[in-house]
Amino acid sequence: MTGTERPAPQRGLDERARNALRRLEWQLGRRRVSSALVGEHRSIFRGRSMEFDQVVKYAFGDDIRDVDWNVTARLGDIYRKIFVEEREVTVFVVVSDHPALQFGSGAASKRDVLLDLAGLTLMLAAINRERAALLHVKPEGHTLFPPTRRRARILAAIAALFEAPLPDPALKFATTPALPQRLPRGAIVVWLGEAPSDPPPPEWAALRSRHQVVGIRVEDEWERTGPAAGNFVAYDPHVNDLVWVDASPSARAAHAAWRERRERIWSAWWPSPADRLVVDAGADPLDALVRFFRTRGRPVRGSPSLAA
Repeated sequence: MTGTERPAPQRGLDERARNALRRLEWQLGRRRVSSALVGEHRSIFRGRSMEFDQVVKYAFGDDIRDVDWNVTARLGDIYRKIFVEEREVTVFVVVSDHPALQFGSGAASKRDVLLDLAGLTLMLAAINRERAALLHVKPEGHTLFPPTRRRARILAAIAALFEAPLPDPALKFATTPALPQRLPRGAIVVWLGEAPSDPPPPEWAALRSRHQVVGIRVEDEWERTGPAAGNFVAYDPHVNDLVWVDASPSARAAHAAWRERRERIWSAWWPSPADRLVVDAGADPLDALVRFFRTRGRPVRGSPSLAA
C-alpha cells in the first residue's frame, strides 16, 4: 500500500470541504459541546491509558483490575492502585475508506455519516486541547496527518478528508481493521470503517492490550431489516455490480444469517461494548459520539461517574 504524509496543498478549500467544516462547526457551536465536556475531567477521551498515582485499600465496588497483588500479598489485606489520566493524550483517528461505505438507502450514504463522525471526533479533540492525528486509508493508498494540537492543522486534516475523491470500487480492499505502525505513548485510536468480514487474527488481542482502540461503524436501515419491498435491481458496492433484490422468505433468512454473522464478527474484534459503537445512518452523529465517549471512560479519583 502506498502512502503520503502531511500533504500541503497550496490552493484554497473546495466548496464541498468548506461546507462540511461549516456544518460541523455549526453543530458543535449550536450544541455548546465545549461547555458540556470540559470541567470535571481533562478529556472525554479516557481509557485504560493511565499513569500511576498511589496505592490504597480496596473497597467494595472498586475495579478488580486495579488490585496490586504484590502489595496485597505483602501486607495481608487487599490494596489497589489509583491512576490519574495521562496529561499527554493523542487521539489517533483512522478512517478506513472502503468502497462499500458508498451505500445508502436514505438521504445520506454510510460514507457521508462516517466522515462526519471522523471530523467531529477530531474537532472534539481540538476542543479538549488534545493532540490529534488522522490516517486516511483507501484502496489507492493512505494519507497521514501527524499528531498536532494546532487547531488550524486539525481543520486542514478534516478538510482534506472531505476533499478526497471517492475510493475506486474496482480496487481490492480488505475491511480488516489496521492500526498505524507507530503509535504515540498513551494514544487512543478511534477506528472508523466498514464492518469486518472475517474474525480477528490471533495477534489482535495482544495488540488491543497494548493500545486503546475504539471501533466505530455506520449501519444503514437496509442492513438491519432489508428493503421493505423486493423485486428490483440495486448497486452492491461490496461486489461492484448490480444485484437483484427480492423479498422472498429465503432471501429474508439469508439476510438474517448474514446479519447475525456480521454482528458476531464485530463483537469478536471489539469484545467490550465500551469499545465499540454502531451509529445509525439516520441518527445525529454528534449526539452518538458525545454519549459514547462520555460513558465509556472510568471516573477519575474525586470525580463522579459520567455514565448516563
